[in-house]
Amino acid sequence: MTAIEMQPPPLTVGPLAWLKKNLFSTWYNIVLTFAALGVLYAVLRPATQWALTEARWGVIEANLTLFMVGQYPREQLWRIWFNLYMLGAMIGLSWGVWKQAARGFALIALGAGLAFALIGVLLNLDVWTNWLIADAVLIAFFAIGRIIPQGNASVAALGWLLYFPLVFLLTAGTRFIPWLSPVQTGVWGGLLLTLMLTIVGNIGALPLGILLALGRRSKLPILRYFSIGYIELIRGVPLVTILFMADLLVPLFLPADMERPDRVLRAMVGFILFEAAYQAENVRGGLQSINRGQYEAAQALGLSGALTMIFIILPQALRAVIPALFNSFISLFKDTSLVAIIGLFEILRIGRSVLAQSDWLGTHREVFLFAFIIYWGFNLAFTYGSRRLEEALGVGKR
Repeated sequence: MTAIEMQPPPLTVGPLAWLKKNLFSTWYNIVLTFAALGVLYAVLRPATQWALTEARWGVIEANLTLFMVGQYPREQLWRIWFNLYMLGAMIGLSWGVWKQAARGFALIALGAGLAFALIGVLLNLDVWTNWLIADAVLIAFFAIGRIIPQGNASVAALGWLLYFPLVFLLTAGTRFIPWLSPVQTGVWGGLLLTLMLTIVGNIGALPLGILLALGRRSKLPILRYFSIGYIELIRGVPLVTILFMADLLVPLFLPADMERPDRVLRAMVGFILFEAAYQAENVRGGLQSINRGQYEAAQALGLSGALTMIFIILPQALRAVIPALFNSFISLFKDTSLVAIIGLFEILRIGRSVLAQSDWLGTHREVFLFAFIIYWGFNLAFTYGSRRLEEALGVGKR
């Protein structure tokens, strides 16, 4: 019997298959691919030449600590590194416990740690060991998370609830702990200030946004109209207005004998009030996506309205709006640059102060390119991590 010669199957997986499918599938895709490569070459060639031969990157190396933490006391920087180690521990623990849901963020954190360690070695900075320690802590807690019994997976959620208050306590300090002396928030700056404003703004706004969303759907006219009025009022004015109002009006609502909060705390209040209105609309969209049958099933089980909302409806609604919540997080991360108008030294204002130094006049392109890379890198990481989280939770799938 004659053997039949069979052709190998077409290439369907791997990098070459991806290139063929997305860039070279048809003749016009081939033309567009080569045209795009030509444009990129024309644009990137002079930029790369400038970056490698003409740019004065010493301005970044000399002011790197200033970009990262502003005027934060240098002898207290161990607190920032300890916060970083705790972050590595929580990401590793979440990866071990929640597996695919946290895998994207864990891979980003590991890659970022290795990249920063490499940059530290290349620039001859002694901080490269700190990044390797953070990666090592992440891996160690990943191993711990893998051996935690499946029924105790909530330990990671509890850890995150404790992590953020502890970070704020370590960074700000307290007079009740002798070795943790207070550090005024007025000296926070750079990336530290940007991240603290983003985290506090989003975490503080989400519970308030949930209450406003529930209030807007309430059958009680007072709650409904108050929620509608607040949401529409805040969404109808720019963030700059809210920041000015928080800076000027927050002290007026405090007792006369009470110490006035500094501008960082006022800015946090402004971000929370502003972001809560947008979070409320995100959550309301999630609530409206829940089928009426979910309410009826909960009532058939004898659950009250409050228990139905807490245990049945809200978890599904929040899961459905994860993309919108992360979009708000990214948007607020970029909007923190506006706090410069009330006198705070975030990344861009730090950059302008660096440009005022006589040694670094004329280095505008280097400074603002560095700021661009910071914003772009963090936003890219947030986007990738949120997409992996959506895939793990099956968002958008029935």
